[in-house]
Amino acid sequence: MHGLILDLQNDYKKADIVKVRSGDTVRVTQRIKEASKERLQVFEGLIIRTDRLNSLTARITVRKLTFGVGVEKSFLLHSPNVAKVEVVKRAKVRRNYLSYMRDRVGKAARLKGVDFDKEEVNRFSSSQTPFEAAKDTPAETGAVAEEEEKEIADETPAEDEAAAETPVRSEEEEAGDDDDETAGGEPAEEAKGEEEGAEDESETEQKPDADTDKNESA
Repeated sequence: MHGLILDLQNDYKKADIVKVRSGDTVRVTQRIKEASKERLQVFEGLIIRTDRLNSLTARITVRKLTFGVGVEKSFLLHSPNVAKVEVVKRAKVRRNYLSYMRDRVGKAARLKGVDFDKEEVNRFSSSQTPFEAAKDTPAETGAVAEEEEKEIADETPAEDEAAAETPVRSEEEEAGDDDDETAGGEPAEEAKGEEEGAEDESETEQKPDADTDKNESA
């Protein structure tokens, strides 16, 4: 039974977390949800206590001074609400519980710093838990893609929609329309030519009659 519990806990552990210890000055980025919104809040201070670092319930207690008032917060390292833990400074201490730091202020609260590889220590400061990775399912990603496509469609102007609705005519249809126009214009021209021909004939018929009238009068 104990083995099953450990296996279940290991499924929800983050793959890699920062190896912190008491005396480290850390910058913790925490996710805070307010109604339907979510924001990130940074809390920077000194680790005065660590508990069960090898367990799923690994916890650190961070303390800082704000306007002369001491503020302490506890963070679960494997919690999905802890987005990032970054080690800023590292000090030399000989205790795990630095309770005496609560009674010290100013220069008395200083600790002797030690050199360390900051990049190496903070390499795994933004790892995800399997629980967070399970949230990024294909169904959710597809829904997000549909929402983005809908937003893009809403942003398109009305002119583009009207242009998309108008049918595209092929070259053959346009050529057929041109032929119809030419065919419709030819009869009108032929009728006009026939009218002009009839007028010419009437004039020629009238001229001989005038000549005959002259000859008779003579």
